[in-house]
Formats: sequence, C-alpha cells, structure tokens
Amino acid sequence: MTIDPAPPRDPRVPLLLLLSVTTGLVDAASVLGLGKVFTANMTGNIVFLGFAASGVPGFKIAPFALALASFMIGATIAGRLARSSGDGSERRWLIMSAIMETILLWAAAAVALGFDVATQSPEPRLFAIIVLTGIAMGYRNATIRHLKVADLTTTVLTLTLTGLGADSSAAMGANTNWRRRTGAVAAVFSGAAVGAYLLAHVGLFAPLALAGALVLSATLVHVLRVR
Repeated sequence: MTIDPAPPRDPRVPLLLLLSVTTGLVDAASVLGLGKVFTANMTGNIVFLGFAASGVPGFKIAPFALALASFMIGATIAGRLARSSGDGSERRWLIMSAIMETILLWAAAAVALGFDVATQSPEPRLFAIIVLTGIAMGYRNATIRHLKVADLTTTVLTLTLTGLGADSSAAMGANTNWRRRTGAVAAVFSGAAVGAYLLAHVGLFAPLALAGALVLSATLVHVLRVR
C-alpha cells in the first residue's frame, strides 16, 4: 500500500485527534476496570510486568503478558494487511481498519456487561476483554504508523511532550506542530476523564462502546469529507 507524505495542512489531523480521545477511553476502561492493565499503551504494561516478575503484591504476570501478546497480534495483522493491499487507496484502508477496530471494541463492551469490576470476576471475561481491546489497539497503532502523520501516534504522548518542550520558544525552537501536539495531549486527557466518569457511573461497557462508536463515525466522516 502506498501512502503519500502528510501535507502541511493534513486533513487527517482531526481524525487522529478524535482517535486519540478513544485511547483515553480505552485506557480508562482497562486501567480502572481491569486491574491496572493498559491495553492502548504498552509501556506501562512492561513496567508492571517487571513489578509482577519481582513479586510485588497486587501485580500478576498473566494480565500484562496477555495484553502485550494481544497488542502484538493486532499490530502484526495490520502490518501484514497493509503490505498485502499493494496500492490500495488510503480511504479504503481507513474504513477497513475502523470497522475492524470497532468490531473488537464493541465485542469487548458486550463481554464487559457480565464482568464485575469490584471482584474482577469472572476471570475468563477479564482475559477476553484484555485480548479484544489489546488486538484492537495494536491494530490501530500499526495503522497509524503506516499513515506517517507527524506528532500524532494517537496513543503515546512521551515524544509529543518532548517535542513540545524541545521545539518550544524557550528552547530557541520554532514551535513545530505545537497545535497538533497540544491537541493530542488534550484529546487523550479528555478521553481518560470521560472514560473514568462513564466507568464509575454507567459501567465498564460504556467507555468501550463509546470508543468503538467514535472510531467508526470519525473515520466515516473523514473519508466522506476528503472524498
């Protein structure tokens, strides 16, 4: 699949900012609802897996290892599909990716309807939600990687914050892409806040269902607008 470099005014930026909101929603659901497991951001899982391996109370190896494995499976599937699609259009690729991610997130939301956050049971549902959301976010990350839009990974903010500081006027920089970088931080923050509220007042299924709806609707609006 061939994708052109992002233009100065990239029409994909609003889409990726909305997808960043869904990252906050998914991580709110996983961290607060599944016992500190990240399914959108893998750095935390690797750190927590290290804690679990050292025998720190409250950290179990299985959930973190499962999240990492699921994420890798999703990324591998997306990477393989991207390369096998040849010169397929970006529009078609985005729609296919959105449908895949939405199906996985809505399936996780359906499984969450029978899951008790307080007792973290039944355990098979816990693992199923981790797998479904992990594959979805791995697939997402690989998709965004192929789009090559600067400073918008939709999931990781460490480099975004680094860029804000390193390229700022205080660092004698040109404030490169400061709007989209700031927007990415605000988007993930907003998604996390809304996700935490929905989990506490509606249930674990709510942030997952909303994330899937946002992914699908935002992608459809984008492809129709740019067409």
